[in-house]
Amino acid sequence: MNVFDAISQRSSIRAYKITDVEEDKLKKILEAGRLSPSASNRQDWKFIIVKNKETKKKLAKAAFAQSFIGEAPVVIVACGTEPKTFMACGQPAYTVDVSIACAFMILQAYELGLGTCWIGAFEEGEVKKILGIPKEVRVVAMTPLGYPNQPSSQKFRKSLDQIVCFEEYK
Repeated sequence: MNVFDAISQRSSIRAYKITDVEEDKLKKILEAGRLSPSASNRQDWKFIIVKNKETKKKLAKAAFAQSFIGEAPVVIVACGTEPKTFMACGQPAYTVDVSIACAFMILQAYELGLGTCWIGAFEEGEVKKILGIPKEVRVVAMTPLGYPNQPSSQKFRKSLDQIVCFEEYK
């Protein structure tokens, strides 16, 4: 599989088989995140791997009762460890850097036959409490990880003409 195939074929998975994720596959997914680019190569991130059933249920509840999160064999919680760092363009570096790392991990997971779902709807304070995350660290995203128990779905995307302009904003 090439990168474009992974990008064009993957979809958000909200139903998972009870099959465990093999450690070598999990490690390869995490390695994809580790190798992703970050502002000034700071790598100001931490990824918490959650496999405990009760903890996953608590995370699902903190994510506005999205129960499928607790049903996946693994949940990856992605954190920015230096939220006060900004890029020269004014964007907070942690949100961009952690998002890139998550995207790399999600694509790697798809190539390995695993499903994910980007979760941005959660109560950050509750997630921090559940996982003992320090006050100054920011939770950027979570993703359940496991073998899909649903068919891949077609996703609507705008045409290039709707999202691209040349030389100036139009």
